[in-house]
Amino acid sequence: MVTHTARTLRLTITVYGDPAPQGSKKYAGHRRNAASGRISAVLVEQSKKVKPWRARVHDAALTAIRDHPNWQPLDGPLAADMVFTVRTKPTSKPVWWPRGVPWSKHFDWRPASSPDLSKLLRSTEDALTTARAWKDDARVVEYGQLAKHYAATPGPDVLDEPGAVIRLYTLGDPR
Repeated sequence: MVTHTARTLRLTITVYGDPAPQGSKKYAGHRRNAASGRISAVLVEQSKKVKPWRARVHDAALTAIRDHPNWQPLDGPLAADMVFTVRTKPTSKPVWWPRGVPWSKHFDWRPASSPDLSKLLRSTEDALTTARAWKDDARVVEYGQLAKHYAATPGPDVLDEPGAVIRLYTLGDPR
């Protein structure tokens, strides 16, 4: 039996800046915990772009939240749409283009290269959690639209410059 759950739009966030993936960590030595005395490995984010991206998402979420008096972080089953706009489309043939297939810089193609979409999602979700847009990213049970596009290409929620459009929904009866 398939049931359709009503989605109620609760927050729209527009972020400008280069979306950055959160993923791989690198080893940065060991550190002793002052309280427990335990020694543990220190892992740091490999990409230096993650911190600025997460700060931009955090700030944009706070700006959107200000428009909602008495805001409480979203809780319960949630849905989200996230459309990431990355750099402008390159004029050279992508490395993944099939051999023997004619190519033109005027063709329409999507960014099937880095940054990795799932890692963009991870950095963005964590920033939304720290901004208190939702209680926890574990509350997201579905994504309606999750995509990445080149800047200034036609499409819903595609920006003229790098960034993202994020829509958060509650699911089910709001009672």
